[in-house]
Amino acid sequence: MIDKIEAFCLNILRKIKLGKLADLYEEHREGMRYLVFGVLSTIVNIVTAALTYYVVFATLPEQWKVNLSTIVAILAAWIFAYVTNKLYVFNSRKNTVKELLQEIFSFVGCRIVTAIVELIIMNIFVTRLQWNYMLMKIISNVIVIILNFIFSKLLIFKKKDIDKKII
Repeated sequence: MIDKIEAFCLNILRKIKLGKLADLYEEHREGMRYLVFGVLSTIVNIVTAALTYYVVFATLPEQWKVNLSTIVAILAAWIFAYVTNKLYVFNSRKNTVKELLQEIFSFVGCRIVTAIVELIIMNIFVTRLQWNYMLMKIISNVIVIILNFIFSKLLIFKKKDIDKKII
């Protein structure tokens, strides 16, 4: 399904004389897919946070509302990111229970690391140095996205030599 949508969009780019852009996408397909699904994961996070903050946890005290909404949003984004990265970005072929559990624990472990990195960045630059919150949020998200891609590519969804030969 994703391949058909992707082919359709690349076809449109070529028809409107943006073939070089389509070629660039195809040359860097994995990174481009990661970017597309990263944006969608961010949308999942924001929508989930808004729904939980304003609807589900609306009657709770502010600190509880903020913390619970954030945790639920992160978990929703993690689930979305894991499934899309596994199936559409990195085409992971790990299917045994042991391999899947190892992949999932690697994914969550790496995401916890990048969540801590983001919290440290935000606390140092916004809380202590009083830099602009939105500027640091953008910068920290860029750093986290890059780290998540590296972790996903090298640690979580890495292909065995046999898988590389198949593809």
